[in-house]
Amino acid sequence: MSRTVIDLDDEALEAAARELGTSTKRDTINTALREVTARYRRLRALDEARELVAEGALDIDLLLDKSAYRPTSAGAGAADDDRDTGAHE
Repeated sequence: MSRTVIDLDDEALEAAARELGTSTKRDTINTALREVTARYRRLRALDEARELVAEGALDIDLLLDKSAYRPTSAGAGAADDDRDTGAHE
């Protein structure tokens, strides 16, 4: 971790602390940096997914159809019975 002396906008820092639920300048700044990084990673992932959809390489309707990948409640019990959990060993 590095130590840096900087001038901060106190009003912006207070507003960020309220939004982030942080209580110290250090926590506010570190949390804000992590949040911004995570946000831009998510935005890049969305852009990449949009490109895949536009190219026809990704079917977003299939991904959004939860019934296509989640077993129904009747089928879930049967699937559980087929799995070997090792509990009987």
